[in-house]
Amino acid sequence: MSNERKPPILREVPRAQVTDPNVLEYYNKLFGDRDPVKERGTATGTPGDWWPTFALTPDIFKHCTDGFKLYRNPERKLDPVLRELGQTRAGWVKGSQFVFSQHCKSLRGLGVSEAKIRSIAFWAVADCYDDKERTVLAYTDALMMGDGRVPLEVYDKLKTFMDDVEIMEFTYITCLYGMHAVMTRALRLEYDAREDPIVEIAAPEGFSAADFLGGSKKPQQQ
Repeated sequence: MSNERKPPILREVPRAQVTDPNVLEYYNKLFGDRDPVKERGTATGTPGDWWPTFALTPDIFKHCTDGFKLYRNPERKLDPVLRELGQTRAGWVKGSQFVFSQHCKSLRGLGVSEAKIRSIAFWAVADCYDDKERTVLAYTDALMMGDGRVPLEVYDKLKTFMDDVEIMEFTYITCLYGMHAVMTRALRLEYDAREDPIVEIAAPEGFSAADFLGGSKKPQQQ
């Protein structure tokens, strides 16, 4: 399987074709004077093709960037560490290398230990999380794996340390990043621009058995 990076599924908007001021503002913030279609790369090391792809529809671009501002709003009641645990786990569950990788960095920026970041994939058997963290990770799995099928016992536990506003914020932000994880995979953007690793592995030459437990059978001569 080739490791060569393939272009995104959709057309990207070069700097010269940007007319929307909000899109141009983000291009300037992230890429300076560069055209992100021709010169890849952001300060965080990502390829940066999310931005010129979403720029195809400036109102969707604005909706997404407003969402980024929303979860970082200092008026949020939600503990940012719990928020980032949800976003990072959502990226892992949905199989988005991009969302998972970016929010691992956000956790590190908040001072979360390397043990906790490393254990996101197997949190249920890790002993490094406190009771609050384990509860929000369980809730995240119900949102992402169960598509919102949440046992009432999980809410009972959440409500011992979160009020209704915080639960609403956590639910919205985590589901928002579940969407981002799915979209970056679907459109093959950023670190999700790769082929699916689950493929058939070829059998040895000459193998033709219909039942692999029955041993190799050579085709009959006609």
